[in-house]
Amino acid sequence: MCDKEPLAGGIRARKDSAGKRDTTLPPLPEPLPVPVIDNHTHLEIADGMHSLSPTQSLRRAAEVGVTRIVQVGTDLRTSEWSAEFAARDKRVLAAVAIHPNDAPEVKAAGKLEFQLGELDRLAALPRVRAIGETGLDYFRTAEAGRAAQAESFEAHIALAKKHGVALQIHDRDAHDDVVATLLRVGAPERTVFHCFSGDVELAKICNDHGWYMSFAGTVTFKNAPQLREALAVADRNLVLVETDAPFLTPDPFRGRPNAPYLLPYTVRRIAAELEMEVAQLAEQVTANALGVYGSWDANEQE
Repeated sequence: MCDKEPLAGGIRARKDSAGKRDTTLPPLPEPLPVPVIDNHTHLEIADGMHSLSPTQSLRRAAEVGVTRIVQVGTDLRTSEWSAEFAARDKRVLAAVAIHPNDAPEVKAAGKLEFQLGELDRLAALPRVRAIGETGLDYFRTAEAGRAAQAESFEAHIALAKKHGVALQIHDRDAHDDVVATLLRVGAPERTVFHCFSGDVELAKICNDHGWYMSFAGTVTFKNAPQLREALAVADRNLVLVETDAPFLTPDPFRGRPNAPYLLPYTVRRIAAELEMEVAQLAEQVTANALGVYGSWDANEQE
């Protein structure tokens, strides 16, 4: 059933004045005039954040013009769940990976090779269209774990190239090493910086190499002017949009649970920053996403 219970996951949520999580779902935004695709979301994460099942979340998203998503795994279990869910719902494509923060632990347990082999199997499935999220994270992983992260990242890059699918990169406080790795081993043809967190310099590097930049709710945050500066120079043919739900809820609802139906808030802010009509931006980012992942309506990539 598509209403299978989501898997539990960790979350950092805003607390109200009583010290409890504010799990109130934000209101539905005004529907978009043109449908868009959520480039990166985690429908499997529940953990008390909100009461929406995966199917309910997709239904609510469709009401406001978010008609398709990329459901992203972060370990073997959630990758298997993502691939299975995508196989059952034509609105969903899947990405599979070991998250960089988990890579050192998986490596230490002697399970990295096995799990990469299982991801190789999943990546061959017709509705798995990306390897991700993978990459480097120097914010949560200490120096001792970085070699394992690098090994895992390079193995994921190899899987994306082997299967001819996109690569979704998690890059936190590691821009230079992520770029250096991609240049050294060779980036997949379609490489996406999920939740783009770089500055103008990184945006220009992405432009030069044809790497996609996926902007999340963070681009709406008051304390993130560097993201809006990067957005301003980004090649519009390389811009994607995402929620990273249930994280990174856009302003004015920052700290409350996120879900794909909230993507229009981010889309409208990006359109305003770029001085574009909302419909024009929606058409652009949808065309970009289709170029990265192929059709949602068929089992074969276009």
